[in-house]
Amino acid sequence: MIDEELGAFLVRLARSTVERALGLQSQAEDETQPAISGLKRGVFVSIYTFPGVDLRGCMGIPLSRTDIFRDTARAAVMSAFHDPRFPSLTPDEIDNVVFEVSVLSEPERLDVRPRADLPRHIRIGVDGLIIEAREGAALLLPQVPVEYGWEAEEYLMHLCLKAGLSLTDWLRDDIQLYRFTADVFAEEEPRGRVIKII
Repeated sequence: MIDEELGAFLVRLARSTVERALGLQSQAEDETQPAISGLKRGVFVSIYTFPGVDLRGCMGIPLSRTDIFRDTARAAVMSAFHDPRFPSLTPDEIDNVVFEVSVLSEPERLDVRPRADLPRHIRIGVDGLIIEAREGAALLLPQVPVEYGWEAEEYLMHLCLKAGLSLTDWLRDDIQLYRFTADVFAEEEPRGRVIKII
């Protein structure tokens, strides 16, 4: 579990990294990095409009490559400037967006038989999902089905769509499915207090 001090630091790190990339900060915030050593966890950064709460970018690193700080900074840049669904974030927008950081647990394989029983093994609002197939792969964070009001079967269908698969391909025996949990922290308002969402 990620504590609130580290979660708040990661959210501020995500914002300051993007602000530096936009030329709005000359150097990193002068803030003491929490004393942890070599923590490696998958991490995603989501950016939302404020106060409208529309998604403005979300990308991440499902499996850590370096450490939590470098991966958070990299995910922030990816979300702000490389999410193919959105144009790059601009300096004019930075005061009207909030940052959210999701720190992922180690994925656990979902090996359920019969496959039709899979929805009963998914906890909405708790489990994030990963699907892997020869045609593609996708990940959805645990907060996504809550935001859209999906039930477990709808969640699996949207996961398939994101991977470029057919709606019911989660029933195929050759598909690999994984679940994970996440500690999620977000700004209440731009540059505001950071709270734990999940």
